[in-house]
Amino acid sequence: MGLFVSRLYEMFESFNTGPPSRILMLGLDAAGKTTILYKVKLNENLQTIPTIGFNVEQVSPCRGVSFTVWDVGGQEKIRRLWQHYYQNADGLIFVIDSNDQERIEEAREELHGILSAPDMSKVPLVILANKQDLPNAMKTSDIALKLGLNTLAGKHKWFIQPACAVTGDGLLEGMLEMSNLVKQHRKNDY
Repeated sequence: MGLFVSRLYEMFESFNTGPPSRILMLGLDAAGKTTILYKVKLNENLQTIPTIGFNVEQVSPCRGVSFTVWDVGGQEKIRRLWQHYYQNADGLIFVIDSNDQERIEEAREELHGILSAPDMSKVPLVILANKQDLPNAMKTSDIALKLGLNTLAGKHKWFIQPACAVTGDGLLEGMLEMSNLVKQHRKNDY
């Protein structure tokens, strides 16, 4: 826990304290959303079960940065309820299982459906390309292409980060980029 928390502290210590940003964490089932949430919050690998409903956690990796993360289940029946979480979202973390090439088109459809909702217009987006430690994981450039991220230019600021929830690799960078994008978004809105 020491190295991970120390790196978080160093990278975030220069930010000003402010109200927590409301961040939605969405993605297809089994992408690793809950594992990511608790790795960031507790720096632990918790044994998780499929999320039926949602998990909400205040993530304050150090002073000056605070997210209220809404991790909403990704099973097909639950996805219809995602729209009820969109209001007042400051950012979207969309988690992709980089090893699941069969469902990348389904992930694309869900992502573009979320981003087309009025409450999600212009909300900054961080894609966490999870499970990069697996041998058949797609590269982030391939994921970006398959998700059609190039079509978002001018509508949403986005960033894609390779990650591994189990080791924590890439999570810090993804959270830092989300913080930067949210700050830019808030600055442009005022």
